[in-house]
Amino acid sequence: MMGQKWTVYWSEYSSDTYLYGSEIDYHKMNDVEFKNNLMPSGTVIKQWYSKTNYQKQRIEPALPIIDGENRYQITVNVDCPEEEAWLVRLVFYDKYDVETGYVTVRDKVMEFQCPLKTYSYKLQLINGGMTHFHFRSIVIQEIENETEKELEKTKKNRKEGKKLWRTNGRSVR
Repeated sequence: MMGQKWTVYWSEYSSDTYLYGSEIDYHKMNDVEFKNNLMPSGTVIKQWYSKTNYQKQRIEPALPIIDGENRYQITVNVDCPEEEAWLVRLVFYDKYDVETGYVTVRDKVMEFQCPLKTYSYKLQLINGGMTHFHFRSIVIQEIENETEKELEKTKKNRKEGKKLWRTNGRSVR
């Protein structure tokens, strides 16, 4: 069962983008074309943050707040030639900005869970041997546990049962 869904786009803010020798064309909000024939593998191309310092960076957080108790699904919408590759890394931090862990995504769709101590995180698009690609979006979606769903259903049924019992004229003691 899927819960809340957030879509992350590539903004024109360039401070957190690899620009050296890069050609970036912003066709639409969900279509950014990136070219760089000389960029080495392992280079971080673009970063997004869940916590920012507006006075310093002049940007708002682009990522949703997530916690370590839930599971999430990430869907990466990047179009590149088959022989080229990309990576996405989620790096998690505690409230003192100490790294608590990371997850590397190599597939278009993957499930993940962050560490319990997670206070903030950043998402990095990394060159895995690409020279040209179209970035569409990255979607992060909460996965609801079936046990949580059943618990909510039970609570709802109990509340409805009490309402019915009171409306039938019986006293509640």
